[in-house]
Amino acid sequence: MLLSRVSGLVREGVMSRMFGAGSAYDAFVIGFRIPNLTRDLFAEGALSAAFVPTFVEYLQNKDKKEAAHLANLVATAIILLVGGVCVLGMVLSPWFVPLLTKAWAASAPEKVHAAVRMTQIMFPFLLLVALAAQAMGILNSCNQFAVPAFSSTWFNVGSVASGLAIGFWLGPHIGITPIEGMAFGVVIGGAMQLLWQAPSLYREGFRFHFAFDFSHPGLRHIFQLMGPAIIGNASVQVNVLVNTFFAASIIDPIRGLDGATGWLQYAFRFMQLPLGLFGVAIATATLPAIGRSAASGDVDEFRETLARSLGLVFLLTVPASAGLVVLGPTIIGAIYEGRRFQAYDTQQTAVALAFYSIGLAGYAAVKVLTPAFYALKDSRTPMVVSLGSIAINAGAAYLLVRQTRMGHAGLALSTSCVALFSFLVLFLSIRKKLGGIHGRRLRSVVVKVSVASLFMTSVVWVSSTVIGKLLGHGFVGRITDLAVSIPLGLVVLYTSAKGMRIEELEMATRALGGPLLRRLERAK
Repeated sequence: MLLSRVSGLVREGVMSRMFGAGSAYDAFVIGFRIPNLTRDLFAEGALSAAFVPTFVEYLQNKDKKEAAHLANLVATAIILLVGGVCVLGMVLSPWFVPLLTKAWAASAPEKVHAAVRMTQIMFPFLLLVALAAQAMGILNSCNQFAVPAFSSTWFNVGSVASGLAIGFWLGPHIGITPIEGMAFGVVIGGAMQLLWQAPSLYREGFRFHFAFDFSHPGLRHIFQLMGPAIIGNASVQVNVLVNTFFAASIIDPIRGLDGATGWLQYAFRFMQLPLGLFGVAIATATLPAIGRSAASGDVDEFRETLARSLGLVFLLTVPASAGLVVLGPTIIGAIYEGRRFQAYDTQQTAVALAFYSIGLAGYAAVKVLTPAFYALKDSRTPMVVSLGSIAINAGAAYLLVRQTRMGHAGLALSTSCVALFSFLVLFLSIRKKLGGIHGRRLRSVVVKVSVASLFMTSVVWVSSTVIGKLLGHGFVGRITDLAVSIPLGLVVLYTSAKGMRIEELEMATRALGGPLLRRLERAK
């Protein structure tokens, strides 16, 4: 997972230096956002949450042949349904993309046209990543975690390498612009993400073949779970579309209509590093365990697993949020700044990152809580909470962008407000459903982690300030700052957490340090 997120940052670093935060990149963001939204809706959202518990139940209570048949039924349905959505999206792009970019129409119609073109190129990515998500669910259910975790790395590497080759080497000869080449690279990267997992599926005994049986009880159960889940996740996508509309209309005093969309994208992509490492990774590892607990009716084990996962999320994300606020300008500058990505872009992206970071813990906790409801066969509660988040997001975005004039920072803050709201409501709901969820212990973890994070942040701020004054804020100064301040902050955090006897510290140490310790033991 770490390699995947780091390769993702490398990918964004290449994009920032090649295209900056200007008109071309804004069009790329819009073009990628629409198929990416439907990816979250079908692939990493409703499909994964509904498929994995059902598939685990088949593995436990039936034989592997029945589970493999169910997997083929789902894959066939994905090809037919999601493939149809891709075709429809490509055809309708010239109509719905301009609705999101009305502010560009008058002053930059070529930018709208480019966004339409990007959307049409990248829509097939949705089908590929939906199949890849199903493959990941199958392998995780079979306790195979390494190969699926590396699949995103193949997407990042493949999309950058092929995008650069098409856009800058082949493109001039066949009439493809550099940014269009990167769009084609996204589709190729999606294919590599799927193909990377195919040999592992084969070794586990899964062979794909088209299978049609829409009356199959397992497939019908998945559809029943997906229905409310799609509605619930659709509200999340509505929030993103609302934010996209607001971002495209923000007029920066220096860059005009260019910049806000790109700054938000770069900042949110960077926040995907701790979110993916902690929130998504913990949720992915937890889902099969809570699925088994729910299938066997062991409520105590379900409650204990969920509580420990949430405690681990807080231990890892609260300090990460504080660290991103303090070191955000340094990190953004070191990774993104150069060539077409200028110092002003670094400053504005760091502002967005700071406000996104406020909701990091809530965002990661929702990733853990939502699948827990699906494992309990309750898709209604996440749906209702997600629908409620539409009003929260729209109201916060309007207030913070249009009334308080916070610009793109207001959009980042509204996203954080939605994440924290969703977490709070989901947590209270599942606590009531389970008759408690070790609330006293979780409160203790949050308080202790917050205190430890405060100590860490104070030390890191002093360290970063001193290094900045001594070495400046160029590349050398930034790298030195990160090389000194991050390890120093981790030492302070670990010492503080150990001194306050935070139970989840040992679990986090094993999870993060275990692979390194195993390599050292093998080296001996």
